[in-house]
Order: sequence, then structure tokens, then C-alpha cells
Amino acid sequence: MSLLAITDLHKHFPVGKEGLFGRPAAWLRAVDGVSLELERGETLGLVGESGCGKSTVARVIIGLHSATSGSVRYEGVELTTLTRREWIPYRRKMQMIFQDPYASLDPRQTVASILAEPLAIHKLGRPRDRRLRAIELLEAVGLNPRHVHRYPHEFSGGQRQRIGIARALALEPDIIICDEPVSALDVSIQAQIINLLEELQERFQLAYIFIAHDLAVVRHICQRVAVMYLGRIVEVAARDELFGDPRHPYTRALLSAIPHPDPELERTRERVVLAGDVPSPLDPPSGCSFHPRCPERAEVPDDRCAREAPALVARATGGARLRACHLDES
Repeated sequence: MSLLAITDLHKHFPVGKEGLFGRPAAWLRAVDGVSLELERGETLGLVGESGCGKSTVARVIIGLHSATSGSVRYEGVELTTLTRREWIPYRRKMQMIFQDPYASLDPRQTVASILAEPLAIHKLGRPRDRRLRAIELLEAVGLNPRHVHRYPHEFSGGQRQRIGIARALALEPDIIICDEPVSALDVSIQAQIINLLEELQERFQLAYIFIAHDLAVVRHICQRVAVMYLGRIVEVAARDELFGDPRHPYTRALLSAIPHPDPELERTRERVVLAGDVPSPLDPPSGCSFHPRCPERAEVPDDRCAREAPALVARATGGARLRACHLDES
């Protein structure tokens, strides 16, 4: 059994109002049928363009948004139907590291209060025990425990993100969702934070869902990668398979945008340039969501791409590699 299993997850947001009773004028389909699995101790990368729904998936998993439909199971327990009280023990098992280390910490609280707060909410330990736990957490993320009474504004951006990581560790979770945890940091600091995450994963047997735009970071830290486009997963594969031999047309376009460090290879390599813009999730295209921009659409007969959404299944080569594309059927 997978540690976390997501099946046909949808999250639609109401937009505007109309009519006497204020019914939504439209629905924004931020997540439109996502299925994923996460194993214990694994790092699963979730990549895609801005606005494709990556962060919304994360927030539904962790209970910050309710699902419109679909299933989220933690060790076989369905989370989408739990009441707020029933959710409490599972919140301890899943924590989140946010993108902005400046906005994710309360500027009015000391580091000791920030790190003790999750323990107080879950009624774990006495106040003295929580303070000692805060000191342990600071040491675990490489910060000086003597700074436990400082405020967030007294730390650099990288140090603040370490505090955010320490807060995520406070309740000893099994899963940490990393929502672009290094994108707001300098490149030199990014490497330090990535190394810290890897050390903590090995030490505490953590599973990560790692959301990122930087594909070089994803290639370094993730064992498997899921590629998302307009609210849907289009390809899932082991890291080396995906980067070495991308099979979905969108994945090929995404990876072709990565610059190569060798100037000669950079000049001669083939780029996949997509036509048009990403469609609006308020009015997604019929069939395959990628078909209006797909450079290989003509290879599929009977305009099937525009009529029918492909299922995310093992194709052609089989195995654990999943793709949602009609090219494998033509």
C-alpha cells in the first residue's frame, strides 16, 4: 500500500455570481483529474508551468482546500470525507514548507514561539518541553540554538527557510510537501537548503512532494517526476527515464527549454517551441488539454485529440511509466 494515494482529484473554484441566488457565473478548474502515488521515503517531483495547479494539489492534499471530487488516501484512510476534528491526527502526519520564507513566518512571534506553536495546538508536552524541542529543531536544521528568542526579521532569507523547515519537522511528520521551497532564495543558498532536505529525509525517513519550476533542482533531488499541464498529469516516470527519454510532447517541450552549460551544444540542440498560449482553466479545451498547442497532434487520426481526453496509463513500453497521450495508441 502506498503511503499517499490520490485518485481522480478535482478542485474547482467558483468565479463571479449571477442570478437571484448568487450562483457562480463560472468555475475555474484548477485541478481536473489528478492521480498520483507517493511511497514512504520517496521524493516525488511535481513540475509544470505557472498556473497549472501544482500548489492547489498540494493544498488539497494537506486539507487547506476541500476537494471538489476525487480521493486522497493516507495509508488507506480517506481524507476528503473527514470532519475537522477527524483531520487533527492526520495533520500531524503531513506538513508543508512554503515558497516565501518572509511571508510564511509570523513577524510578531519569536522563533521559540513559532516552533512551539504546532506542539501547543496538538497539546504535545509541557511549555518547558516545547522550548527544548524548539532548540532541538534549530540544531537539526543547522541554526544556532541561542537564537531561539530572535524574531524572523533578524534572520536572512535562507535562515528563515530553515526555520520553516524546522516548523514542518516539529510534529514528526511522514510527508512534507515542499512548495517551491528554494525559488525565493539566492542560488548559493538554494544548494544548502536542498542538501539539508536530503539529510533530513535520510535521518527521519521522510517522504517529499517537491513542487518546483527549476528542473535542474528536480533532477537532483527527486526519484520520480510527475509533469502537470492545465490541471492534469500528462506523464509520470522515474527521474532518469523522464529526463533521458521524455515521451509526452509537452514534457519534451518543457525539457527542451533547459539551457545546456556547453555553449557548443546549446547552439546546436533542438528546441521545441510551442505555438499559442496556455488555455484558460475557466474554459479548458475539449479532449486532451494540450492538443491546441501540440506539435504532434497531426499524427493522431480522426482528430481524436480534440474529442477524447487520454487516460493516464502505462503505454507502449509498459512498466511504471505513465503517459496521457493518444500518440501511443495511433
